[in-house]
Amino acid sequence: MSVIRSTDARRTETPNAVMTTYASPAQGGTGLALWRVEMRAARSGPRHAMDTEQVWTFLTGTAVVDLDGEELVLAAGDTLVLPADLPRQIRSEDGFTAVVASRAPSTAANLDSGDTVAPPWIV
Repeated sequence: MSVIRSTDARRTETPNAVMTTYASPAQGGTGLALWRVEMRAARSGPRHAMDTEQVWTFLTGTAVVDLDGEELVLAAGDTLVLPADLPRQIRSEDGFTAVVASRAPSTAANLDSGDTVAPPWIV
Protein backbone atom coordinates (compact mmCIF):
# COMPACT_ATOMS: atom_id res chain seq x y z
CA MET A 1 0.00 0.00 0.00
CA SER A 2 1.23 3.49 -0.83
CA VAL A 3 0.12 6.75 0.74
CA ILE A 4 0.67 9.81 -1.42
CA ARG A 5 0.39 12.94 0.68
CA SER A 6 -1.14 16.09 -0.77
CA THR A 7 2.24 17.74 -0.40
CA ASP A 8 3.68 15.10 -2.77
CA ALA A 9 1.15 15.67 -5.56
CA ARG A 10 3.00 16.61 -8.73
CA ARG A 11 1.97 19.81 -10.55
CA THR A 12 2.52 20.28 -14.29
CA GLU A 13 1.60 23.54 -16.00
CA THR A 14 1.05 23.98 -19.74
CA PRO A 15 -0.14 27.09 -21.62
CA ASN A 16 -3.72 25.73 -21.44
CA ALA A 17 -4.07 24.02 -18.08
CA VAL A 18 -2.59 22.87 -14.79
CA MET A 19 -2.46 19.13 -14.10
CA THR A 20 -2.04 17.88 -10.54
CA THR A 21 -1.01 14.23 -10.37
CA TYR A 22 -2.35 12.33 -7.36
CA ALA A 23 -1.18 8.83 -8.29
CA SER A 24 0.99 7.41 -11.05
CA PRO A 25 3.68 4.76 -11.57
CA ALA A 26 6.31 7.29 -10.43
CA GLN A 27 4.29 8.04 -7.28
CA GLY A 28 3.53 4.72 -5.68
CA GLY A 29 4.09 2.04 -8.30
CA THR A 30 0.56 1.80 -9.62
CA GLY A 31 -0.50 0.84 -13.16
CA LEU A 32 -3.06 3.64 -13.03
CA ALA A 33 -2.73 7.39 -13.08
CA LEU A 34 -5.13 9.81 -11.40
CA TRP A 35 -4.87 13.56 -11.91
CA ARG A 36 -6.84 16.80 -11.83
CA VAL A 37 -7.07 19.13 -14.82
CA GLU A 38 -7.78 22.82 -14.34
CA MET A 39 -8.22 24.31 -17.81
CA ARG A 40 -8.21 28.07 -18.06
CA ALA A 41 -11.02 29.98 -19.78
CA ALA A 42 -10.90 30.46 -23.56
CA ARG A 43 -8.31 27.68 -24.05
CA SER A 44 -8.01 24.63 -26.24
CA GLY A 45 -5.75 21.62 -25.89
CA PRO A 46 -3.92 20.11 -28.86
CA ARG A 47 -5.59 17.72 -31.30
CA HIS A 48 -4.23 14.37 -30.18
CA ALA A 49 -4.89 10.67 -29.59
CA MET A 50 -4.05 8.68 -26.45
CA ASP A 51 -3.00 5.05 -26.56
CA THR A 52 -5.10 4.20 -23.47
CA GLU A 53 -8.69 4.77 -22.44
CA GLN A 54 -9.32 7.73 -20.14
CA VAL A 55 -12.23 8.53 -17.80
CA TRP A 56 -12.92 12.23 -17.19
CA THR A 57 -15.33 13.49 -14.50
CA PHE A 58 -16.05 17.20 -14.69
CA LEU A 59 -16.29 18.94 -11.32
CA THR A 60 -16.78 22.59 -12.37
CA GLY A 61 -17.28 24.59 -15.55
CA THR A 62 -17.98 23.31 -19.04
CA ALA A 63 -15.98 21.77 -21.86
CA VAL A 64 -16.48 20.87 -25.49
CA VAL A 65 -14.76 17.71 -26.63
CA ASP A 66 -14.29 16.99 -30.31
CA LEU A 67 -14.06 13.19 -30.31
CA ASP A 68 -13.32 11.86 -33.79
CA GLY A 69 -15.46 14.60 -35.35
CA GLU A 70 -18.35 14.36 -32.87
CA GLU A 71 -18.77 17.42 -30.64
CA LEU A 72 -19.69 16.60 -27.03
CA VAL A 73 -20.67 19.29 -24.52
CA LEU A 74 -19.91 18.45 -20.89
CA ALA A 75 -20.70 20.20 -17.62
CA ALA A 76 -20.06 19.74 -13.92
CA GLY A 77 -21.19 16.27 -12.83
CA ASP A 78 -20.76 14.68 -16.27
CA THR A 79 -18.37 11.78 -16.86
CA LEU A 80 -16.85 11.01 -20.26
CA VAL A 81 -15.13 7.75 -21.21
CA LEU A 82 -12.64 8.49 -23.99
CA PRO A 83 -11.62 5.37 -25.94
CA ALA A 84 -8.00 4.82 -26.86
CA ASP A 85 -6.66 5.87 -30.27
CA LEU A 86 -9.49 8.23 -31.27
CA PRO A 87 -8.64 11.82 -32.26
CA ARG A 88 -9.73 14.31 -29.62
CA GLN A 89 -9.48 17.96 -28.72
CA ILE A 90 -10.80 19.61 -25.58
CA ARG A 91 -11.70 23.28 -25.28
CA SER A 92 -13.46 25.52 -22.80
CA GLU A 93 -14.82 29.04 -22.93
CA ASP A 94 -15.35 29.43 -19.19
CA GLY A 95 -12.73 26.99 -17.86
CA PHE A 96 -13.27 23.72 -16.01
CA THR A 97 -11.91 21.37 -13.40
CA ALA A 98 -11.97 17.62 -13.99
CA VAL A 99 -10.54 14.50 -12.40
CA VAL A 100 -9.07 12.00 -14.87
CA ALA A 101 -7.98 8.37 -14.61
CA SER A 102 -6.22 6.12 -17.10
CA ARG A 103 -3.88 3.18 -17.31
CA ALA A 104 -0.26 4.16 -17.07
CA PRO A 105 2.09 4.62 -18.64
CA SER A 106 0.43 6.01 -21.74
CA THR A 107 1.43 8.19 -24.64
CA ALA A 108 -0.17 11.02 -26.56
CA ALA A 109 0.25 11.49 -30.30
CA ASN A 110 -0.07 15.13 -31.39
CA LEU A 111 -2.02 14.84 -34.63
CA ASP A 112 -0.79 18.16 -36.00
CA SER A 113 2.95 17.88 -35.31
CA GLY A 114 3.25 14.09 -35.39
CA ASP A 115 5.14 14.12 -32.06
CA THR A 116 4.48 11.36 -29.53
CA VAL A 117 5.08 12.08 -25.85
CA ALA A 118 4.44 10.54 -22.45
CA PRO A 119 2.54 13.32 -20.66
CA PRO A 120 4.43 14.06 -17.43
CA TRP A 121 1.24 14.00 -15.34
CA ILE A 122 0.67 10.33 -16.30
CA VAL A 123 4.17 8.85 -15.74
